[in-house]
Amino acid sequence: MKRAVGNTVQSISANDLKTSGIGAIARALEHEREVGLSVRGELRFVVMEADAYQRLRDCELEIALQEARADLAAGRAEQESVDDHLKRLDAMATATATNDEAPIRPTQP
Repeated sequence: MKRAVGNTVQSISANDLKTSGIGAIARALEHEREVGLSVRGELRFVVMEADAYQRLRDCELEIALQEARADLAAGRAEQESVDDHLKRLDAMATATATNDEAPIRPTQP
């Protein structure tokens, strides 16, 4: 039995999934991009086609890249070589182990 959850996601109950199996999900995905699975009347999981999931991941990664570029441009992050980064991490670890203050270059908030 499908029911609307919120405004956009159709839901299949755990009982329907138990009785109909993966076919219930496949039938629901013929008409919707994503289908919710509800347990005791509450939405618990969302199922989608693998290509839709990949598009979602690509969008998330693109947003993360834009945020990182904005942090660099605003001075909230440091751009350094791998070697310099590892040296800085080693210095931080050494300072933490000896209870000294780590030589961290401050970044702007």
